[in-house]
Amino acid sequence: MSETTVQSIADLPAQRQADATTPSMGRARYFNTGNAFNMILPPVPDRVFAEEPAIALDPSTPTGLVACDIGEELGCPFPATSPFVLAYYARINAGDTLTTDLITTGVVAYVIEGSGQVECGDESVAWGAGDVFVLPGGVSHVYCAPDTNAVLWLVTNEPQLAFENLQAPLPGQAPTAVVHYPAAEMARQITLIDEVGRDETAAGAALVLSSESNEASRNALPTLTVAMNSLPPGVTQRPHRHNSVAVSLVIQGGGCFSTVDGRRKDWSPWCTTITPPVAVHSHSNHGNQQALFLIIQDGGLYYQGRTMGFEFVEDASVPA
Repeated sequence: MSETTVQSIADLPAQRQADATTPSMGRARYFNTGNAFNMILPPVPDRVFAEEPAIALDPSTPTGLVACDIGEELGCPFPATSPFVLAYYARINAGDTLTTDLITTGVVAYVIEGSGQVECGDESVAWGAGDVFVLPGGVSHVYCAPDTNAVLWLVTNEPQLAFENLQAPLPGQAPTAVVHYPAAEMARQITLIDEVGRDETAAGAALVLSSESNEASRNALPTLTVAMNSLPPGVTQRPHRHNSVAVSLVIQGGGCFSTVDGRRKDWSPWCTTITPPVAVHSHSNHGNQQALFLIIQDGGLYYQGRTMGFEFVEDASVPA
């Protein structure tokens, strides 16, 4: 670049060593305060995935995974639902087996329909509709549905590992063991929350799912927070925002919608939704039954970095 076209250090391209004498010198790149912090990445969209669950729930769909993948839209050279999270729908037809070997530290699963069993190392989980379970990474997961068709929602932190070109942990070294949250027990815990009540300092009445190894951080995995959120009929959640991205599964919620930065986003059955980081958002239940939605956030990254940035926003516009 000639001197006449350089108006500022921000105009300089990445610089290289003038007389590199070794390969390691040749790999060096030099930026400055003008051109190092002006990257513009594609924003995380306010998105609803409705086609993917329709495919997974279609009886004609073969056993396999259906990814909620917008990696290309996010500028990620790997599959991703958000920069650090990837969600799938897994269909397992009766009598079939589905084996996954995902490069992740763990998998969070919700059973949408059906029943079956998953083998993970020397442990297994017998699951039914409404159950949640967590599986450690670093080993194969073998799902089978002997008697009925089954559909599950699986969420991983594969994009987080792909971003740093990391491999899954070695067997036995994952940050969590197998953990099972049966539907009946989660319902009991939600009833307890409702009976005790809450004050206005809480954003909602969510049941947060953790594990023995992650009890201190309240997370299901070190970087992933998992919560079963409930919303009674006629209630609108207090508007708020935070720095983590929320990837949610709508479980139950006729007449429900989210409001994200003043825009209404209607729910559809079993859809996956993305709430972008720092977006002002709330959820409204205009139906006649309690709403349920499972929320997974990359919150552990922000809690550890002391950068969650949670705050209520009182002047948010909520459509009628």
